Amino acid sequence: MNDYGFLSILPPIIAIIFALRTKQVYIALFFGIWFSWIIMNDWNFLTGTLAAIEGMVNVFKSEGNTRTIMFSALVGALLLFIQFSRGVEGFVNKLNVLISYFEKKKTGYSRVIVQLLAMFTGIILFVETSISSLTVGTLYRPIFDKLKIPREKLAYIADSSSAPTSILIPFNAWGAFIMGLLITQGIEHPFATLISSIKYNFYPIVALLILAFVIIFKKDIGQMAKAEKRTKETGELMNKGSKPMISDTVTSYPPKEGIKAKAYNMVIPLVTMVLMMPINLAYTGWSNVETYSSFWDHLSQAIGKGSGSSSVLYAVLTAILVAMILYRAQGIMKTKEMVDLTLKGISELMPLALLMMLAFAIGEACNQLGTGQYIANVSKDWLSPEFLPAIVFVISSFIAFSTGTSWGTFAIMIAISLPMATIQEANITLVIAATLGGGVFGDHCSPISDTSIISSMASASDHIDHVKTQLPYALIGGLITTLLYVIMGFLN
Repeated sequence: MNDYGFLSILPPIIAIIFALRTKQVYIALFFGIWFSWIIMNDWNFLTGTLAAIEGMVNVFKSEGNTRTIMFSALVGALLLFIQFSRGVEGFVNKLNVLISYFEKKKTGYSRVIVQLLAMFTGIILFVETSISSLTVGTLYRPIFDKLKIPREKLAYIADSSSAPTSILIPFNAWGAFIMGLLITQGIEHPFATLISSIKYNFYPIVALLILAFVIIFKKDIGQMAKAEKRTKETGELMNKGSKPMISDTVTSYPPKEGIKAKAYNMVIPLVTMVLMMPINLAYTGWSNVETYSSFWDHLSQAIGKGSGSSSVLYAVLTAILVAMILYRAQGIMKTKEMVDLTLKGISELMPLALLMMLAFAIGEACNQLGTGQYIANVSKDWLSPEFLPAIVFVISSFIAFSTGTSWGTFAIMIAISLPMATIQEANITLVIAATLGGGVFGDHCSPISDTSIISSMASASDHIDHVKTQLPYALIGGLITTLLYVIMGFLN
């Protein structure tokens, strides 16, 4: 990898500024990818442009990237299935009963209850961030619309209850990945070390507390306050000119006539998808376990060593298959309707799949430019042990913000921050927590984050509007976290 110095941070920064200013996220990402390859080809516009095209093609050389993109497209089929079967309508009817009960107790309280339910649903689904964001957005979008809660608020709840929970309860692919990185740095007991670091992982904890505070006390700020005011006064769920990350075809697909709305037609496929995640993690990681003391030890290790991308893909495919069987048994769909709906759903989510591809491509371009390595290197010489956790948090945040990936940030920063912590005799678990929390914080602020993209898609929100409305809450959480790490750094 060549040393491009300061130039390495320009493409992601320009892409992010362009996306926020113009709301043209596809063009912004493509420009960032193109500019990256122009730099890497010594400013030769012809070879740089061709290299950029090949860089996007090479996204599919990664099996993990391909599985994630396939998952993103297949989600469209599942969403159309549960819409067509009147499953969403049935679930909304059940929630309406709950809402009516709370309305009798206290006017307006139902808005708080529904938002808290959405938050707790996201927390419960800690097994995978994509499934968490997707399920929260899908389940609660109709009822949020009915209660005139802006789409931006739903996207914020889906996003801020998924990644923070997944990093705090690391019995998932995230935990497996991080433990693997700790092993490469010579940590003898990675699981115990990771568990010990949780109490110092302040940003996810603060982010969840802020989310709960905003919901319970209705303390909206910035763009979110404007969104709430807009929806209450005009009934408009999004800003004028905003474009949801998912088409009206998916969110408002006409259900089949002449059948009864049943909640289980939605709940069963979605629960199948959620439950299949740990099962698939165990299956894909089973053969990777070399030594174990019992079946349960083998199982827990297998889940930790499983493939996250394979598991989400297998989970959504299983959910679609279960939905097909369920609806066929009830006579809701014929085979031709199932095939047509599947193809229709995939086609409607092609824009999301394209966006995921561009996000992966710019992440790989930044990796080859050495963006993260440069940011880490320019800062390591002037760090002191007392400020190390806070600075590591800030650097991890900036890398995640620039590249749009928590996973890539963890891979870069753990290899840098742990040796620095050892040399400066800083608290290892504190530095690990700062690294992980910084990755989640930067991911929350970035418009090219895959978690944020999926949250926008599932909530049918305009993606840039989601980023802008979530940003003030994330920045407050980031500032509080930085101060906490300064204090903890001096306390060692």
